[in-house]
Amino acid sequence: MLKSLALGLVLAGSQLGSALAFDQPGSLPLLDRLGNLRPFQVAQARSCKAASTCREAVQMWCGGYRRADGDSDGIPCENVCSSRSEVERIKSEIGC
Repeated sequence: MLKSLALGLVLAGSQLGSALAFDQPGSLPLLDRLGNLRPFQVAQARSCKAASTCREAVQMWCGGYRRADGDSDGIPCENVCSSRSEVERIKSEIGC
């Protein structure tokens, strides 16, 4: 699907498509580079009320939602995360 989207952009002649159509010398072809993209996620509510698990809270926190740890104690969304050791374990699992 990503390859067909990229091809559509190139064929449409948009500025973005035109910019993507020309590869730099020595780089992977455009369509190969697009295959390495991660799928985007639809914006979702980012709040501690929206988190149902500590893992979700830590993912939001690591993803930039700084309000998750309002008291700066290293534990985001204390409604679902109960200890710093739990948070540290999840951070190491997800590479945060």
